[in-house]
Amino acid sequence: MAEKHGSSSLGVISRKFLICLFTFVLALFILSWFFVLRSTSRRNFIDHGLLPVPLHSVIDNGSSTQSLIDNSIIPASGTRVRVPLEDIREDETPEENVDTKDVKCNTRNENRKDPLKVFMYDLPSEFHFELLDWKSKGDNVWPDLRTKIPGYPGGLNLQHSIEYWLTLDLLASEIPAIPRAGSAIRVRNSSEADVIFVPFFSSLSYNRFSKVNPHEKKSKNKVLQEKLVRYVTSQREWKRSKGRDHVIMAHHPNSMLDARMKLWPALFILSDFGRYPPNVANVDKDVIAPYKHVIKSYVDDSSTFDSRPTLLYFQGAIYRKDGGYARQELFYLLKDEKDVHFQFGSVQKDGISKASQGMHTSKFCLNIAGDTPSSNRLFDAIASHCVPVIISDDIELPYEDILDYSQFCIFVRTSDAIKEKFLIKLMRGIGKDEWTQMWRKLKEVEQLFEFRYPSKEGDAVQMIWQAVARKVPAIRMKINRSMRFARSISRNNRDLRKISAPSNFW
Repeated sequence: MAEKHGSSSLGVISRKFLICLFTFVLALFILSWFFVLRSTSRRNFIDHGLLPVPLHSVIDNGSSTQSLIDNSIIPASGTRVRVPLEDIREDETPEENVDTKDVKCNTRNENRKDPLKVFMYDLPSEFHFELLDWKSKGDNVWPDLRTKIPGYPGGLNLQHSIEYWLTLDLLASEIPAIPRAGSAIRVRNSSEADVIFVPFFSSLSYNRFSKVNPHEKKSKNKVLQEKLVRYVTSQREWKRSKGRDHVIMAHHPNSMLDARMKLWPALFILSDFGRYPPNVANVDKDVIAPYKHVIKSYVDDSSTFDSRPTLLYFQGAIYRKDGGYARQELFYLLKDEKDVHFQFGSVQKDGISKASQGMHTSKFCLNIAGDTPSSNRLFDAIASHCVPVIISDDIELPYEDILDYSQFCIFVRTSDAIKEKFLIKLMRGIGKDEWTQMWRKLKEVEQLFEFRYPSKEGDAVQMIWQAVARKVPAIRMKINRSMRFARSISRNNRDLRKISAPSNFW
């Protein structure tokens, strides 16, 4: 009897102990949540500087204006965290206070007061002006610009002639008598340079010497690329930076197909990325430059919406491969519209003159992807003040980090453009006032796409140099990071290292 009573007493004590333990744990749990919730109410609990802020930057007279959408920060998870207005810095303006219509392109990089310092290799003349049938005299590999400037071939060769204009500009920077703008200057000491310039006229080499002549195993273009790789990669400047600070022009999509995989660390100046894998060329590493327009500029343009009778204009190759399938689709959709000009055309038989007249008398000009995402047609349209209608989903545009193309171009997704009546209804829905505003903007920005010698402030040559200059901080960081373990690598290993194939460049 006593044993049964003792067992009962122990059971009661155990239940009481468990109840007390549960109560104690519950109290600790509630208390801990109280402190957590109390701490999250503090304004400094979240380090807003570590969250991804969707900032929209615009350039206005050299100053960068940033805005927060609804004064909020949107983390990657999608949760929205309110930011008190007093936490927004004075240099950040809420988006609703920014009138994007009044935003103008700043053609000068105010953050960079000094000109870009460029060291240019004295490549043998066979790589540049000799391709223009210029003959060097003695040991001088460069023409004397004070006496005669070698001419560049016309026609479609001109559209990829940036190599010619940039090289001339660097040579002119050493001649005080030549009046030019000064976004870039040539320096003779490579250790003082921001970038190393490789003056190979790659587009001209492809256009004129890519065919294999009889009794030759390789084309002259391919031979030159092989020589270029050997020359450049043997220079101490290349070895010092592994090529990251080198600037190589490859504006024609096919111009450096043999050498690009060996020179991939360099900064390429391209027309687009259509023929390049993304680990060899991309918008973070490289610079997109405009084509040189081949039609005549519309000087003293006083036309109006009503004085341009053609609504929509296209003249060029219609049947294209790859991404250009949309051209033939649009041809069948638009060919019977009464106010649309959509015809096959080429530079033959006065084609350039006819295209100039057609664009000058049209309200909108179609720029449709062809074999590659971009074409010279966009820059012909800008020079004609014919509002470009861009149908190219993968296009990259020059200076887009400082220039808002939506102010003077119409962008249409390919999937929408090939829908029945979609494009024609869109064009007819744009009224006189909206068109006139874009037309005026085209007249403002057209100088940014003009190649001149001597170069002038805000023209295409200076804009390209400024675009290169904006890449310099990232290039320097890349080089500096690569030097972290330089002392721990033996000299023998340094000498044995070769250019590796690009896998994940960035």
